[in-house]
Amino acid sequence: MSMPPPFARKVPPWARWLAQDLDGAWWCFEHEPNEGATSWYENEVGRYLRLGDGAPNPVWRDSLEKVS
Repeated sequence: MSMPPPFARKVPPWARWLAQDLDGAWWCFEHEPNEGATSWYENEVGRYLRLGDGAPNPVWRDSLEKVS
């Protein structure tokens, strides 16, 4: 997995998941997100935060990663 760009916001301590959308946007989520047509979205529980923008990612579905 590629990591969020260096200019991205710092990942908050509550974040447990990182993911990138098709358009290149990086997000962190408190709980495992749902997969949409071109992006990840919160599952109605927990917090989420847009971290920044990277290059578009045609394999964005492979970007979801659990972090500790």
